[in-house]
Amino acid sequence: MTTILALLAIVGLIIANYFTAVRYRWVIPDARWIPTFCRMDDKTCASVVFTPSAQVFGLPNSLLGQIYYTALLVAIAFDAFGEVHIWRAFFTASVITVGLALYLSYALLVVLRVPCPLCFTAHSINTMICVLLLLTSHSG
Repeated sequence: MTTILALLAIVGLIIANYFTAVRYRWVIPDARWIPTFCRMDDKTCASVVFTPSAQVFGLPNSLLGQIYYTALLVAIAFDAFGEVHIWRAFFTASVITVGLALYLSYALLVVLRVPCPLCFTAHSINTMICVLLLLTSHSG
């Protein structure tokens, strides 16, 4: 189960890195070296990165994602989920992340009317992480 959790965190981290790099204008959203299915354009993901919905507490959501996924990978590497308080902290963060994902999905579909495949992929990853963390608590 931790292998799947780690793979999801790695993919989430890659997406978060990309969004953060675009947000801070370190890379252009449609750079040639980025795989075609991940490239952002003005009608999809790139337009979302700069909206007020794309930040919480003044920080880009993707930056918070980078911190979350990195911490998750560190916890997995140190096999820290045996500690109840660490599991609870990650599960709580995960539930908050899924709640935020629901709000952001609503904003994407209803308010902004922007189809953002990378956003929905990240939201799906966060939901799967939450489910895996819940299952981990019952199996360990």
